[in-house]
Amino acid sequence: MTSVEGILFAAALLCCALATAGYLLSLLVKKVTLAKISTWILAAGFVGLTLNLFSAATHATGWSNFGSRHFLSIYAWVIAGIYLGLQLKTKTRLLGAFIAPFILLFLIAAAGQGSDKNLVPPQWQGGLTSLHLVLAIAGEALFVLASAAGAMFLIQNRLLKHKKPGSLGRLLPSLGDLDRINHLGLLWGFPLLTIGMIGGAVYAAFVWGGPWPADPKVIWSFAAWIVYGFLLHQRLAIGWKGSRMAVLSCMGFVVFLLSALVIRFCLATVHNFI
Repeated sequence: MTSVEGILFAAALLCCALATAGYLLSLLVKKVTLAKISTWILAAGFVGLTLNLFSAATHATGWSNFGSRHFLSIYAWVIAGIYLGLQLKTKTRLLGAFIAPFILLFLIAAAGQGSDKNLVPPQWQGGLTSLHLVLAIAGEALFVLASAAGAMFLIQNRLLKHKKPGSLGRLLPSLGDLDRINHLGLLWGFPLLTIGMIGGAVYAAFVWGGPWPADPKVIWSFAAWIVYGFLLHQRLAIGWKGSRMAVLSCMGFVVFLLSALVIRFCLATVHNFI
């Protein structure tokens, strides 16, 4: 990592930490102004991270090896970009209290990785591998966003049902905006994840050979894809929305996260470089 990349990454990490603190403080003191300021700080961090990744992409030895720091930074970058983009439509500022901590965790994890550490084994590197990873990351990031919106929907809905929303309930985004974000997260995330999985399957069929479909990571990804597709189908074809979709999205995310951790640390997989 060059000195410029290091400065940009540190600036992005600092901005995200400040934004996270601001979002959480806005919930504590019940002031939406703090959340608005935090959104601008997060946007500054997003710009810094964008420049950091661009610098790595143009550096002779940085992007070609797709290091662990790059992988985790892209996760943070995609989630931040999607959330900030939604602010142009929904103004769901306080949703950042659920989203910003995820972004910060990814950046903290990225900071602990060597920038020159190769994530993907040399024999598996290539444009199709990078496309597979980036699209899968984008799809999973949208699922995280949909689940975060679902969690906030349940909180807001509970406050309204008890007819005691208080100052917190008045600050939280409307149920309609939260349900819309859940819908958009599923609608756009599923095709991105699908294309990413197809790209990975095509590459694996030609490069890995052997019993790659039985790999635990592949099975888990396919199961997550089915859950993702089921939720989207129920929204579009059956018309499920509101609390039902919020609960299912949260449950799906918990299973998704636990399965990922179990496979990463407890099972042997050819994806152990992730």
